[in-house]
Amino acid sequence: MMQQSPALKSPSLRAESVAALGVFGALTAGAGALGAVVTNHGTQRWYRRLRKPPFQPPNAVFGPVWTVLYSLIALSGWRVWNQPAGPARSRALGLWALQLGFNAAWTWLFFGKRLKRTALADIGALGTSIAAYMAAARKVDRPAAALVAPYLGWVCFASVLNEELVRRNP
Repeated sequence: MMQQSPALKSPSLRAESVAALGVFGALTAGAGALGAVVTNHGTQRWYRRLRKPPFQPPNAVFGPVWTVLYSLIALSGWRVWNQPAGPARSRALGLWALQLGFNAAWTWLFFGKRLKRTALADIGALGTSIAAYMAAARKVDRPAAALVAPYLGWVCFASVLNEELVRRNP
């Protein structure tokens, strides 16, 4: 049985917790919105012209997958935030912010600047930061760590796609 977060036991803290969920949601939505802005029509033409591997998912898959993943990222960060303050929670939240920064940077590098190799380095750092966040979150709230496991899996797959795009399109 999952323990109730201390932040949800007091009525005044419940309101703060709901506001915090909104902040985590807004931050992850902001990372997603940046991707949508950077991936404009001209960029889509550029991307369509790249030689892609046979395991490239259809474009229609990316929107729903990222919607679910961003929701899980926000929920995970919020769960960690709801735990008692301390060094372990602070470390986990710092790593949460770091992975979100690498996430937003990848879209800008790959689609915005068309720097496939630099984006490949960024996605490697993204995967590492997600794994570090998971390890730190596990010490604070095990379900929070589990929530981002699909995200890490998708980013590992996306890393292979990015590498293949670099290899096929020098």
